[in-house]
Amino acid sequence: MDPASPHEPQDMEGYYSLLQAGSELESTLQQVTVPVSMKEVAGYIEKQVAYLSGGRGAESSVIITLPECSDFSDIPEEVLAKVLTYLTLIPRARQPGVKFIIILDRRLDTWTSIKTALARIAASFPGNLHLVLVLRPTSFFQRTVTDLGFRFSQDDFMLKMPVVMLSSVTDLLRYISENQLTTEFGGTLDYCHSDWIVLRTAIESFAVMVKDIAQMLQAFGTELAETQLPEKNSAVELLLLAHTEKYRRLKDAINSVMREGRHLLSSLEASGKEEDQHVHWDITQDWDTVQRLIAQLRDMEMAFDGFFDKHHLKLQQYLQLLRYERSFHEATSALEKLASLERKVVATGDTLGLIGQASRELDVLEDRALEELGRAQVMILQGHQLAAGHHYASALVVQRCNELRYHCDTLTSAIRAKRKTLAQMQTLLQLLEEAQQWCDEGTYLLANQLVDKLHSKEVAQAALRDIQKFQEGAPVLLSAGPDELIVEYESVLTSHLQTHIEKTFEKHGSVQKLIQARQSCLKKLADKHKRPVRTVAPRADHPPPAKSPVFSPRHDFNSSLKFTFDLSLPGKRASRKSLTSRKIEVMHEYQNHSSLFSAVDGEDSAELLKRRVMKELIETERTYVEELLAVLLGYRAEMDNPSLSPLLPISLRNKRDILFGNMPDIYNFHSRVFLQDLESCLDTPEAVGARFLARKENFQVYECYCQNKPRSESLWGQFSDCAFFQECQRRLEHKLALDSYLLKPVQRLTKYQLLLKELLKYSSGCERVSELQGALSAMLDLLKSVNDSMHQIAITGYEGDLSELGRVLMQGSFSVSISHKRGTTRVKELARFKPMQRHLFLHEHALLFCKRREEHGEHADKTPSYSFKHCLKMSAVGITENVKGDVKKFEIWYSGREEVYVVQAPTVEVKRAWLNEIRKVLTNQQKLLKEELRQSSSLADQMQLSPPLTLSESKLQRASVSSEGTESACGSPDRCRRSPRHRRNRRSWPGAPHSVDICKGLEDWNRANRFSYLSDTEGEIAAHLAPGRYKASADYLTHEPDDLIIKGGDVIQLQLENDGRWLVQNLSRKQEGRIPAARLQVILGDGSRGRSSQQGEPVSQKTRKLSSP
Repeated sequence: MDPASPHEPQDMEGYYSLLQAGSELESTLQQVTVPVSMKEVAGYIEKQVAYLSGGRGAESSVIITLPECSDFSDIPEEVLAKVLTYLTLIPRARQPGVKFIIILDRRLDTWTSIKTALARIAASFPGNLHLVLVLRPTSFFQRTVTDLGFRFSQDDFMLKMPVVMLSSVTDLLRYISENQLTTEFGGTLDYCHSDWIVLRTAIESFAVMVKDIAQMLQAFGTELAETQLPEKNSAVELLLLAHTEKYRRLKDAINSVMREGRHLLSSLEASGKEEDQHVHWDITQDWDTVQRLIAQLRDMEMAFDGFFDKHHLKLQQYLQLLRYERSFHEATSALEKLASLERKVVATGDTLGLIGQASRELDVLEDRALEELGRAQVMILQGHQLAAGHHYASALVVQRCNELRYHCDTLTSAIRAKRKTLAQMQTLLQLLEEAQQWCDEGTYLLANQLVDKLHSKEVAQAALRDIQKFQEGAPVLLSAGPDELIVEYESVLTSHLQTHIEKTFEKHGSVQKLIQARQSCLKKLADKHKRPVRTVAPRADHPPPAKSPVFSPRHDFNSSLKFTFDLSLPGKRASRKSLTSRKIEVMHEYQNHSSLFSAVDGEDSAELLKRRVMKELIETERTYVEELLAVLLGYRAEMDNPSLSPLLPISLRNKRDILFGNMPDIYNFHSRVFLQDLESCLDTPEAVGARFLARKENFQVYECYCQNKPRSESLWGQFSDCAFFQECQRRLEHKLALDSYLLKPVQRLTKYQLLLKELLKYSSGCERVSELQGALSAMLDLLKSVNDSMHQIAITGYEGDLSELGRVLMQGSFSVSISHKRGTTRVKELARFKPMQRHLFLHEHALLFCKRREEHGEHADKTPSYSFKHCLKMSAVGITENVKGDVKKFEIWYSGREEVYVVQAPTVEVKRAWLNEIRKVLTNQQKLLKEELRQSSSLADQMQLSPPLTLSESKLQRASVSSEGTESACGSPDRCRRSPRHRRNRRSWPGAPHSVDICKGLEDWNRANRFSYLSDTEGEIAAHLAPGRYKASADYLTHEPDDLIIKGGDVIQLQLENDGRWLVQNLSRKQEGRIPAARLQVILGDGSRGRSSQQGEPVSQKTRKLSSP
């Protein structure tokens, strides 16, 4: 199993926080950085072509100063535009829409230069130009030329930008405050151009570094989030080292940028303290911007640290999990090897030497196992530490711990059991050797007593005392008897040991006879008048008590449920058992069981009792899961084991899905889902009802299992004695065979509703009692659904798909007689007033009449099948609820009473239940007919025509339910297609149908089975088959390609019958095989019977005996 991926939704939250912090930092950077950097215009800025002094004019207009520059006219147009763009973008990034004032200092220049400069400013200035203040030349001549030139050109300049021509610096103070002008213009604003360049370069460099760091953090975070984790430890370790190294370098870069930012803040603080902050408000804004960048970078760093720490932790946990998985597989492999070696140790021996050798092998194996078990225990401890440390895959780790513990417990138990077996065998052999030695010593004692020399009384008495003393020292084994010894050591007894015991006690008997003869002789010599009486303990015959049934038949079953499973096993195994079918009855009597919980009274007692019931439910669920796992691993998985393939019959291979059904699905549901659900309700037992309701759909797996059960039983009956199953049972040390464990799911299904019933009894007044009642109803409905489906699949002879008839609503046996109230009637049909026993199946859309068939004979299947007779569509059925003369009778009539069936129920309750269900079906059909009529009427209204009476109206007019002579019908004579009796019988699977009556106790009318079946006048009792040639009317198919195959129309030869099975030769296909007599009745159809058909006509000769041998 691959380790779980460490990426979880909560881990991505750190990544999203990192992205959000980066986005906020990006927006701040946009306010600081400008498209044109200082590096691009640094040369011209240093030449002071133009500069930002930091001064402000009217309406907080930013002042840009163009000082005297002799090379101004030589500056390219695009360079001037870039310089002006750079200077205007700085304040615009902080304050969009800001206005600008340009001071053009041309006091030492000429009018031509001024005119050129104004023209270039008008063409290149990118911002909102509020005012241009020009300091004209100071020389008289240039001033005069400038005044004249400006006067004639003023209109041209004013149209492009507002220009004011100033004569001196004093005139400049009228437009700009003194503290907003630098010293060269007579102001008090302190401005150092070189310091401004250094500060501006530092701010832009810091912004670039912050931007680079932010991009690196985001890129590294994305890389971490999208990392594909390798599956090798070395690759994960390298990945951890690479991530750690990259993280360290990033942290160093972040620290370097943070130091640069703090140094820049110090420089800005120093500049701000030297002058008034109100005057140098640009410095304050720069300080705020840098401070905000540092804070946002710190937030982004914290977000990245949190994300990286989580990712790094999960990566470390992933590496721990990989290492733990590797160690787990190594430990599991080692334990499995030890288990294989343990299975090779033979726990049997005919002599003490062989047993000693096996014990020594087991000691060596145990020494190896102790080392591996110690490592496994350390791994279990490490796993629990990982889980306690909030490992992201704690559930998987705990599961691995449980698996290791299971392997350890299995190996330990196997070694302990084998050691116990060897110890018992060793003890038995030692006791037998002691007994043999005692018998030999007795023989020597008698041989040393020379009778011809025992003439005196004293010598005879001494000899008697010696014999008495010798007998007092007899081993306890000899006083127990062989039967008790065999019972005591039954678990380790072999044929050799049993023979050894018999020989030992035979020898003991021979010695005892010699001793008794010698004692008799010596007593006569010792004292003829005194006859000592030897006390013999009376021998009480106490046979081993048989296991009593779970509940006595004398108990009151009114509060109990009885589930009968008719599991007849055909084949060799059945032939060695009784002729009657084997029925396993699972009876639960909770009155006696609940007495265990009745010792405490009061409110606390109810809580205690609920907890006890819940605890029992959980404990039995765990046992159930363990038993399923044992069957799946010990039997089902072993069918693929190459070492056991020689023991597995060829015809049984690839059939494990038939033998075990969907048991793996049942195990997965209970082990992975339902057991955890139950364990979560240990402290709140009343919440278990909601768990059952939530898993209601999952329990449908049982219906599939029960439907497959007959196929499984048939397969088991054929191969129950094969060596493969015996070897698997021996390895698992199961006392019961596999078929007992295959019955566990059926038994478990019946137990849930009993425990829910018990829990409900102690939950009166509880808030969630409705959920418990719903869970109980759901389980009872499931049992009934399983039972009905098991009966349905036993229907044979129906041509068509039974699923098209809808869900099975009711099924049961009734006494049915046919009477015809209308139309012509044949003589044969008039005889149908005599009742017949029929099994009725009520579907949603039809009512099926079937005949229950049970095969007889030593090898016959004891489970019933249902032979299809006829079908009534519910759309043409009516009922009369009461029939005069018998309250248990009611009428089902068809096609307007053309056919009337008088049905006698076993009880009034059964009749009432069936009438209620039929009435529901008819009511639902009435609703459908009304809807159909409504739609037809609506269509007629749209066509504005008066429609004639439709078929639906006629059906609706006759659809009713009557009582005591008031009759009802639904629809026209729409009879279900009958199956020709000489066609191929339809079965759910090849072979005899096996139905399992899972929940007869659920129906209040289960006593219907106690009614004796009346004689059937249809003449359908099977005639005795005789050797000869016949023509088949039905198919006989099996799963095996080599088995006999019969198709309808084939000519077959019946040769010899033995134990209920006929040797049959298919002359058409050149095949030969054995078929049960019951199958031949189906294959040959009416051709094997000697009576006429139902309609009084001769039997069809399609299937007939062709010749006699």
